[in-house]
Amino acid sequence: MKPEKFRELSELELINEIADLEEEQFNLRMNKVVSELDNPIRIRVVRRDIARAKTILNEHRLGIQGLQSGAVD
Repeated sequence: MKPEKFRELSELELINEIADLEEEQFNLRMNKVVSELDNPIRIRVVRRDIARAKTILNEHRLGIQGLQSGAVD
């Protein structure tokens, strides 16, 4: 997902998106152990999306970059 899409989310939505991505990452890693993945590149994409989302959340909390209005403080 593009960073602009993450910045459109409120803080609570961003936290939920991170949780969803981490769950997807866990499931992909477990499926990789059990069987061959259809799209092994998806693991890398999800890992980078988690990093992007956490960076944007941290920027918001430090006051570097704002999120969409309606963010929870």
